[in-house]
Amino acid sequence: MESQTAHDIKAELESGLAMHTGSTRWFRHWTRRLVYTEGVQYLAEKANAYWLIDLVASWCPHPSLRSEEFVVWKLSVKPDRTAIAVADDGNGRELARQDISLTDFPLDEISLYLIDNTLLLPSEY
Repeated sequence: MESQTAHDIKAELESGLAMHTGSTRWFRHWTRRLVYTEGVQYLAEKANAYWLIDLVASWCPHPSLRSEEFVVWKLSVKPDRTAIAVADDGNGRELARQDISLTDFPLDEISLYLIDNTLLLPSEY
């Protein structure tokens, strides 16, 4: 069996994510700070990125985010495999930022919405 290339993995993940346009199941994060949709569960499982859900959950109680009803989290991966996660209010006002020193996340970037403590893919909004 031939192993998948990074390009194949990325294409498969992007294709799978595109299929998530709604959710009938929700998953509760172990911190109980948020719930997340089937699309986010798919992302975490296929990209080995449960750490990304943990990152968002860890910021939920922060004063800059606690009062926000809508937050956009954007993860951007650089060619050197470092990354940055930035939360904003949906209008470009930055609320939080976290540098990631090393990641194997397969996509160059992804955005997630956090709405009333529910984490979802933009396509599930």
